[in-house]
Amino acid sequence: MRLELAITRLNDLDSKGRYVFLHRDLSKIFYEDSIRSLNDSLTRFVKSGLLERVARGVYVYGLSKNKRTSKTIEYIATALRRGDYNYISLESALSSYGVISQIPIDRITVMTTGVKGTYKTDYGVIEFTHTKRSIKDILNQVIRTDRPLRIASKVAALRDLKRVGRNTHLIDMEAMADD
Repeated sequence: MRLELAITRLNDLDSKGRYVFLHRDLSKIFYEDSIRSLNDSLTRFVKSGLLERVARGVYVYGLSKNKRTSKTIEYIATALRRGDYNYISLESALSSYGVISQIPIDRITVMTTGVKGTYKTDYGVIEFTHTKRSIKDILNQVIRTDRPLRIASKVAALRDLKRVGRNTHLIDMEAMADD
């Protein structure tokens, strides 16, 4: 794929707010003849700065006008666990509600029905913690916002924190009671 054509296609997607891609997404965007030619193109695009490889099989459009927002790390998390139910919980959720005083600046904590794991990216650390909660229970305990990922309610985030055995000494129980 020629660089100019790749930029045109990626700019078009970026204008629609799409700038984080899986390897398989890029194969559909670039229409390469073979996996080898796709991989060669991706290698060239990463070296040129057109794409940033943030995790295995996950790329961010390097020229994106959107990529420096706080949502980028959540889009990366969504890409890493596409097909699973994921939501912000634990310390990240409790911090956003003001229930714990420490604000995780370079990290998000995500509950997932997928595999647990930690990913260090240039946009921050993504920590996935597996949950066995049913999908119905998850959907009843999360809140949809303008963020890419849903966020656990205060009660659900505290329950998740206790369930996975995390430290609870920073929790302001008076803030938990406020609604």
